[in-house]
Amino acid sequence: MVRRFPQCEESASPPPAVQDAIAAVTALLDGSPPHPTDLTHLVLDMDGVPPFHQRVYALARQIPPGETVTYGELARRLGESGAARAVGQALGSNPFAPVVPCHRVLAADGRSGGFSASGGVSTKLRMLLIERARFNGPGLFDT
Repeated sequence: MVRRFPQCEESASPPPAVQDAIAAVTALLDGSPPHPTDLTHLVLDMDGVPPFHQRVYALARQIPPGETVTYGELARRLGESGAARAVGQALGSNPFAPVVPCHRVLAADGRSGGFSASGGVSTKLRMLLIERARFNGPGLFDT
C-alpha cells in the first residue's frame, strides 16, 4: 500500500465507512452467517479507471449474489457482443474484488475461467459456493 499510495498517511483506525466495508468483505470471505453477499452499498472511487472498465464493473455489480453470467453475456449487456475478451481483461484488472463481483462471471463453456485475486480460481469457486451460486453449465470445476 505504501508503494502504491505513498502520499497517504497511516491511521490508527479506518473511518467508519471503511470499517463497515472491511467487515462486510470479511464476512463474505469467511462465509460467516449471516454474511452480506450483496456489497452494492459500498462506494467505489473510479478515478483512474478506464471508462470501458467502469461500464463493465457497474454491470458486474448488478449480478445478484448466487447468480452467474458469462463474459459473453456481460459483453452483450454492454451492447458490445464481440467484446467478451475485453470484458475478461477488464475483470482481470478489477481493483475492487470482491466488491465488483468478478467471481460471478464464468467462461462460455461453463468453466470457471480465470481469477486474478489472491488464491486464483480456488478463491473464485469458494466465493461462489459461499453464495450458494446456481450454475448453468456442467464444467464449472474444470478450469
